[in-house]
Amino acid sequence: MIKNGTRLQSQVCDTQVIVVRAADSLDDLRCGGQPMVTLDSQEGTEKSGGAPDPAFAEGNVMGKRYVDETGAEVLVTKAGAGTLSVGETALRLKEAKPLPASD
Repeated sequence: MIKNGTRLQSQVCDTQVIVVRAADSLDDLRCGGQPMVTLDSQEGTEKSGGAPDPAFAEGNVMGKRYVDETGAEVLVTKAGAGTLSVGETALRLKEAKPLPASD
């Protein structure tokens, strides 16, 4: 199982993420339609090649958090062309909580 603090990267684009809140669903975390791998396992090696699946090529935004329906959360540390997903379900951008009004 993937733990909080685990750093992952895409095999088909430049995307890198860090796990903020782990959940079992992240065992099938993908980017661009391909499974993500731990940053350590790809260090100093080339990506597997290929391009993101066109159905998962909307990209992601550096510094933004993405969540799924189970509460899993990842933070993008390097943006890329692939869409983050768990299986075939795209992760959604986490909305910022409004600050309380101060009078």
